[in-house]
Amino acid sequence: MEKQIAYCGIDCSKCEARIATINNDDQLRKKVAEEWSKLNNTEILPEHINCVGCKVDGIKTYFCNELCQIRKCAEVKSIDHCGQCGSFKSCEKIKNMIENNEYILENLK
Repeated sequence: MEKQIAYCGIDCSKCEARIATINNDDQLRKKVAEEWSKLNNTEILPEHINCVGCKVDGIKTYFCNELCQIRKCAEVKSIDHCGQCGSFKSCEKIKNMIENNEYILENLK
C-alpha cells in the first residue's frame, strides 16, 4: 500500500485506526481505543475509532477533525505536511510527535 502521509508525518496507511475503519474491524477499534485511552489519559471508546485519514474526504476521529492544531496550521498555510514549513523543527505544535515517533522526521523529509 502506498504511503499516505498526514500533515504531522504519521503514515496513515499504517495507522490502526484507519485500518480498523477501512476493514470495519471492531476488535481492532477496541484495541486502539484502549491504547489511546492510556496514552491520552482519557476515555476513548471503540466507536470513536473511525478515520480514513486527515487529508482525504471522509470520516475522521474527533481529535483529528476538530482539535488537531497541526492539521489546522497546515491547512491555513496550504502545505501538504509540516516538513514543508520552514520552522517545523522548532515548532511546538509538532514537537511531541517528532520526539515520540522516530519515523515522523523521515516521513516529513
